[in-house]
Amino acid sequence: MEIPPQFKLAENLILGCQISGVFDVNRNEILPNDDFSIIEKWANSIRNLDLQAIIFHNNFSESTILEHQSENLIFIKIDYDVRFKPNVYRYYVYNRFIEKYASTINSVFVNDVADVLVLKNPFVQPLFLKNSSAIFCGDEPTTLNNSWMNEHSTHLRKKIADYAKIEDQFQSQTLLNCGIIGGNISIMQPFLKSLWQIHEKFNNDNDTAFTGDMGAFNYIIRKNYCDKVLHGTPINSEFKAYFDNGTNWFQHK
Repeated sequence: MEIPPQFKLAENLILGCQISGVFDVNRNEILPNDDFSIIEKWANSIRNLDLQAIIFHNNFSESTILEHQSENLIFIKIDYDVRFKPNVYRYYVYNRFIEKYASTINSVFVNDVADVLVLKNPFVQPLFLKNSSAIFCGDEPTTLNNSWMNEHSTHLRKKIADYAKIEDQFQSQTLLNCGIIGGNISIMQPFLKSLWQIHEKFNNDNDTAFTGDMGAFNYIIRKNYCDKVLHGTPINSEFKAYFDNGTNWFQHK
């Protein structure tokens, strides 16, 4: 998991992951290989702000990489472990990458790549700079206790002893969305490590129609980082509102 030698890693990074050729339970389809259009809007939004992103992938061709790779978008090929859903395996990838390069990284965001746009440079925003011990993330206009999350959590609820207790304790709190997660490396490194450990231990045999990524994310945030999480305006636009009010850092659908 090496940075190509011709590039210098920026201190502030945005990471994304595109795994194709396997069934995506969220989209109910197999994403095609070598289709740059899936991540194009995300990549362009980053380039327009002159930020640097890493896209981890399993199936982009050399010609696609040659056409689109730059100081703003670096491609790193990965081997995909079929035991895990793509949305889950990305946390293994992020964790490994950050373990290797943490000493050169100041801050990092990890994004969904098919439906997130970067609207403003998050790393220079006063709210971000003043909260170096916070985790910034997306959210949705609903509570943790909703029918989709209740179904989504079926697998992990059976596996993790206090999962249902955390669900009940925070049922009226805002549903947090893992399509946007970021912060200073000092908090993101241990957070991503602990998130991957949950998936590695409890989510390697998930045969339900749900990935478990939202469940694991809300579980660990509410249990261990409840006093450190910041979400909503100006961090993210309203989920699925397809609207930018001019102040948000990210748009998620």
